[in-house]
Amino acid sequence: MISIVREQVDDIPLLHVAEESLLQQSNQPVVFFFHGLTSAKDQNLHIAYQLAQKGFRVILPDALHHGEREASITGMQRTILLWDIVMNSIQELDKLKEHFVAKGLIDPSRIGVAGTSMGGITTYGALSQYEWIHSAVSLMGSAYYEHFAMMQIEHMKSQGFQVPEVQVNETLARLRTFDLSTQLHTLNGRPLMIWHGEADQVVPARYSTTLYNELFHNYELFPERLVLYTEKETGHAVSRKAIFQLTDWFTSHLL
Repeated sequence: MISIVREQVDDIPLLHVAEESLLQQSNQPVVFFFHGLTSAKDQNLHIAYQLAQKGFRVILPDALHHGEREASITGMQRTILLWDIVMNSIQELDKLKEHFVAKGLIDPSRIGVAGTSMGGITTYGALSQYEWIHSAVSLMGSAYYEHFAMMQIEHMKSQGFQVPEVQVNETLARLRTFDLSTQLHTLNGRPLMIWHGEADQVVPARYSTTLYNELFHNYELFPERLVLYTEKETGHAVSRKAIFQLTDWFTSHLL
């Protein structure tokens, strides 16, 4: 039986998912999974279920301004705050990891991180910061923080929103620390699965294909640690096939 437990670490609400017999078992492999913009932790339970069936502990946090932390933030306000939310989630990941390590519930050498859309973007930034991430999966994300942020800003301007230049420059300066595309060496050969729908009009698939091509030569000695999956007719939505590919990926590299 799969158990779903609602927990809170400081001010971070989360769902803790695992086989009931493994819920309090020490030293287990774990996957931290980050949801997308306007989504919430419980909307990825179908992915957590697949992973838990394989023997993983899965931690699903609510990002800032989402789910139980939504408060009065509107959809457009969340979009404007995207990068603050991403950077906050990256910082909170370390707090979550330390919490579960201190409780003895996870194996520090078998930690996976994954996410969809905003969560996939968060995953890339986390890889730039934390060497303890063993394996990762980004579903329709972008590792090109500055480029994607500028594209987003230009889109908002075209819709008539006023975006102060000072705010733009401050955000871009903060993002540089987390921009994986400018520090690909930090991956250091760690297993990475990249997935994207080719018809995605929210986060263009070219970000994923470009990243894969840039990384390809870095993985020549261990090509099994890097893979790119694309689906021709799929837009900004994770397919059932992608969920199975993600599950197989972590099963191969963390179990």
